[in-house]
Amino acid sequence: MYCGSNFNQDPQLKAAVESLADVMVKQQIRLVYGGGSVGVMGLIADAVLLEGGEAIGVIPQFLMDKEVGHKGLTEMIVTENMHQRKQKMADLADGFLILPGGFGTLEEFFEVLTWLQLGLHKKPIGVLNINGFYNPLFKQMDVMVEQRFLKPINRNLVINEADPQKMIDLMNTFEAEPDEVWFRERNLI
Repeated sequence: MYCGSNFNQDPQLKAAVESLADVMVKQQIRLVYGGGSVGVMGLIADAVLLEGGEAIGVIPQFLMDKEVGHKGLTEMIVTENMHQRKQKMADLADGFLILPGGFGTLEEFFEVLTWLQLGLHKKPIGVLNINGFYNPLFKQMDVMVEQRFLKPINRNLVINEADPQKMIDLMNTFEAEPDEVWFRERNLI
């Protein structure tokens, strides 16, 4: 899961995170996330643990040194750097769920999305779009399609949903058609 190290105190976001944690634990979905104790990261980890679920954190040493690592996780994996952190999280995850966040959240989202587009994995990617937080981002994706910088098949790789239960249901039934299909249809690979 990718989400912010800050939290804007939005009660609807907090309720959505708690609902998501409940759905995840009931479906025995373990949380793999950035290992932080602060922000939306801390909220989701605390909520999953409170419900009796598993929370696995992956954090680089320099962030542990700043004392932002969560102390009560099921497991904490400490990496040497951010690149190792992202790779380890991707290896452990069965899917990627994006919650509100900042630059780091977007960077992680776009990296795994690009990997899906290129056929490097076939895991679902969902954006839990609470209060329309990501509406401008989806609008930009639509502009990219309109301007022919993004193929519609790749635009459709991202699940956009605000309801945690519906999101998990959609992710559980997701089947990817990355660029690989587009290249094959044109005998380019």
